[in-house]
Amino acid sequence: MTRFRILLAEDDPDLTLALRVLLTRSGYEPLHAPDGREALRLLFAERPALMILDIGLPGLDGWEVLERTRDLSDLPVLLLTARGAESDRVRGLRAGADDYLPKPFGNDELLARVEALLRRTAPTHWAGETYGGDGLRLVPERRSAVWQGHEARLSDIEYRLLQLLVRNRGRVITTDQLLDRVWDDPEGTGRERVKFAVLRLRRKLRQAAGDEAADPLEAVRGLGYRYRPEGAEPPEGLPEDAPGGSHGPDAGDQGP
Repeated sequence: MTRFRILLAEDDPDLTLALRVLLTRSGYEPLHAPDGREALRLLFAERPALMILDIGLPGLDGWEVLERTRDLSDLPVLLLTARGAESDRVRGLRAGADDYLPKPFGNDELLARVEALLRRTAPTHWAGETYGGDGLRLVPERRSAVWQGHEARLSDIEYRLLQLLVRNRGRVITTDQLLDRVWDDPEGTGRERVKFAVLRLRRKLRQAAGDEAADPLEAVRGLGYRYRPEGAEPPEGLPEDAPGGSHGPDAGDQGP
């Protein structure tokens, strides 16, 4: 029988002890993190099969851990929290949690939910691989990118921005979509933030490569931005940038 490793991110020592005993007796191998930073460290170092995550963690709270987990992988996540409000359940599911179990709960229900998540999910995909063999690799544990053999340290926003563009390689992501998915700004206010964040990101990639022409990001005038690997042709039906403007600072700006 496969002994699945389950990461338990919980700061209550009594509940932690009870859950570790329950999981061990049920044939699982529990890993424990008493705070958010340790949860992320174990997540990347141990690659568990599932995470049971408490929202009220010290240091980085559960929301932040969940957000960064989704940057790393599609690992199944069961939120375990005393907050039973519908708004919290909806927020958790929209943020990428797979299931939600408010405290107090029964042991049998917890085990049933764990078993269901492990049964219905595919093998976990972890970020950090080279994309397309074009020399770009995301390094989630350091929030950085290796571009043409050189590492560029990125801010959280820059990392999430690059990750979103890379995952949608060749496709234009509009300014409004970037605001919604990177800045959590569905109203589309503050579009200037996108333009300047892209400028900073491109500058860091060029500096890392030591080549002002080494830039895998492209601005599409009037629409937004895309990640286009070296040598790749633009998808049909999408407008090309104006001559000399594909890397200009205002190419992707849609205006106020």
